[in-house]
Order: sequence, then C-alpha cells, then structure tokens
Amino acid sequence: MRTQVCIIGSGPSGLILGQLLSNAGIDNVILDRVDRDYILGRIRAGVLEVGAVELLDRVGAGVRMHKEGLIHDGFELSFSGRRHRIRLKELTGTSVMVYGQTELTRDLMDHRDATGGKTIYDAANVTPHDFDSAKPYVTYEKDGVTHRIDCDFIAGCDGYHGVCRASVQDKGIQNYEKVYPFGWLGILADVPPVHHELIYANHARGFALCSQRSLTRSRYYVQVPLTDKVEEWSDDAFWDEIRRRLPADVAEAMQTGPSIEKSIAPLRSFVAEPLRFGSLFLVGDAGHIVPPTGAKGLNLAASDVHYLFEGLQEFYADKKTAGVDAYSQRALSRIWKAERFSWSMTMLMHRFPAEGEFGQKVQEAELDYLSSSTAAQTSMAENYVGLPY
Repeated sequence: MRTQVCIIGSGPSGLILGQLLSNAGIDNVILDRVDRDYILGRIRAGVLEVGAVELLDRVGAGVRMHKEGLIHDGFELSFSGRRHRIRLKELTGTSVMVYGQTELTRDLMDHRDATGGKTIYDAANVTPHDFDSAKPYVTYEKDGVTHRIDCDFIAGCDGYHGVCRASVQDKGIQNYEKVYPFGWLGILADVPPVHHELIYANHARGFALCSQRSLTRSRYYVQVPLTDKVEEWSDDAFWDEIRRRLPADVAEAMQTGPSIEKSIAPLRSFVAEPLRFGSLFLVGDAGHIVPPTGAKGLNLAASDVHYLFEGLQEFYADKKTAGVDAYSQRALSRIWKAERFSWSMTMLMHRFPAEGEFGQKVQEAELDYLSSSTAAQTSMAENYVGLPY
C-alpha cells in the first residue's frame, strides 16, 4: 500500500490530523493496535480550549459538541475555608467547552467513516522503518499477514507508551520528567454535577476536583498516596472523603451514586525533545505528558496537530519544507508554556508534606495573593483558556 501520510494511533490527535489532511486532499491511513470499542471505552478528560473547539469545527466534527457540550465562563478555587471564582470570560473574552473526550473521539470516528477515511484497527506489531531516509515505511500484522505501507511522512500519535517514541530512543532524543508523589483517585458517576462550573479544592486532607461530563454525569477526584490501591476504595469511602475536602455548602449539595468507572492515575510532567526525526513526527502524548491539573493534555495534542498540519499542507501545496522543519520548535514552545502552567497549578492546589511548614505557608500566601490580584487571575485565566497557536 502507498499513502502520503501514515498516522499511527487513532486517538483524537490522529483522527483530527487525518481529517484535516483528507479535507486538504492529502492521502492518509490511520493504524491502531486495538479496536474501536477499546478506544471508546477509555475514560479521559473533557475541558476543551477554544483552539481545540475551532479545530473540531474545521474538520467538520463539531456539531454534536456544540449541541451537547457545556460552555464554562469560569471555574472556582476552594481554599482556607473560602471560594474564589476565576472569571475566564470576563478576564480573557473567551471560555472553555466541557465535552467528554470519549464523545469527541466517537464524533471524529463517525466523521472519518462518513467521509471515506481509511482506518485499520487491530494492527499488531506496528513498526516505523527508515524514517531517517527518503523512503520511510510502516509495517504491521493483521490476521496473520504482514503488511507494508510506503509513505512520505509518519505521524506518531500513539501515546506515551507507543512504538513511535520507543523507535527514536537511540536517535538523540532527550527526555525531561518530573514524577509527583501522589495520584488522583477518580470516579465517574451518573449524578448531577454539584456545581455548574469546576471546583478545584486545596484542603488539609489533600486536593479534590469536582468536574463533569454533562448535566447528568459527574467526574470527581481526590489526591491519594501512590501506595493506595483502587480496590481499597469503596464508593461510600470515596464520597465521604471528597465531601470532607469541600466547603460545607458544596458537600451538603453533592448527590452520590454508584461509580461507572474508578481508577487511580499517577501524575507526571514529561517532555521529549525534539519532536521530529527525519520523516517521523511525535504528536500529543507520544511527545509530552502533563498533570491533569488544568486540563492541558488533549489541548496540547490539538495544537501539535495544528502545527504539523500547517507544515504538511505547505509541503504538498507549495513543495516547501519550512513548515515541517519548524514543527518541533513551534510545538515545543507552546508545550513548555503549558507544562509550566500545569506544574504551577499542581504545586498550588495539592498538599506536599515533604515541603514542610514553610512550603505550606508559601502555598497559602500564593493562593491569598491570587484571590486579591486581578493581574494574577488574568494570567491564570489566559493559560486556562489556552494560549494562541
């Protein structure tokens, strides 16, 4: 088989890139090692920056998002027994969209099917080859047969544990990483959100987050030690714990119910440099990970796709390489700003016993300053809604 761009990974970044390329008349094939149902069964974040919303509209997959998604003009911080609202719309002129990543992925898959895009699921042993030469190709196995796809470029949209970054570990890549000493215990439940906007809570018992997927489905988290096991946490124990970490009026209003999904996610900050190796490009989680505080993971993948598509479009339309040559630098510039923001929100809202009493007092002072400074709130709001591409 021959195509122009072979995309490895059919998560949101791979699907958005594939649709942008198809809309521009650039042939592409998407490969994934698992099937569609497995991908749609993964529970992921759902706060979209304006740039990600515009990309979904651009590919033609934003209709249901605008019908069912929730526009949030702000979010709340809870600390020291009080609540403070960050007024996103008022401070920046824009908002965020709350729409579950599972639903977003479903919309993208359906749109690709409707427009004739080619996706190959259950592709085993996907391997990129000769991406540092003029003739790259990708091999995979399906139904016991080995297949080969010759291409011009390979887009590695296959996540943190994917084959693409593993294939360049001996090519001069440098990894930067910070691992945090706790995880997020999260549950998904079919109960109405406790508040119409997100609440990030800093409490002596640890961080908590009240989030949502719709008007009838809520996503809640609490900070837990990395030694905790999800099976140690009953639903009742979770509900009791999160209510302890919230203001009394919020805790009293919280509706509880059986969990649909429950898991513990470790937190890390990670960046790989560079993001380009010849004709292979790392996109999204293949090249970087952020803590979920501030919801930048999917949004960073969207901006990566934007920069890569611009470069590929210029290459095929004008036979120029400036855009693909600049992809890594352009993407990393925005990535590191988002890494800084996610790190800063994580440090601000979680409890770090190892930092001692001095560290705790500095954190309290930072929250107090934030609540009294319009400039500080504007900076947080600008980063939360997303820096421009």
